[in-house]
Amino acid sequence: MVSYLIHIPKGDLIETSPVIIIPKQQVKLITKTVLLNYYFGWHGESGAIGLGFASLFNHSYHPNAVYIKNFAKNIIDIVAYKYIREGQEITINYNGQVDDISPVWFDVED
Repeated sequence: MVSYLIHIPKGDLIETSPVIIIPKQQVKLITKTVLLNYYFGWHGESGAIGLGFASLFNHSYHPNAVYIKNFAKNIIDIVAYKYIREGQEITINYNGQVDDISPVWFDVED
């Protein structure tokens, strides 16, 4: 669980995380490890592990933050989608869009 000890206004940048790129030839290997739960799909069929907190935010179908992939700079920005209260958990939708309710690979308690 990632939370902050400050209020975060809607639209504020929460974090910019550099990423480690996983070549598409190695993504299949990642899916057989614990890293399956921490990688992002990246440009083409490759993957990426976000450093900092980017790969640690929990999933929600009602997230209060979004992630924005910047392929040119190899970074992921986490931005407040809603006002986040002090101590509130910061969540993202793993499907990439805040309103995407497509199933994910685990049971969701939202």
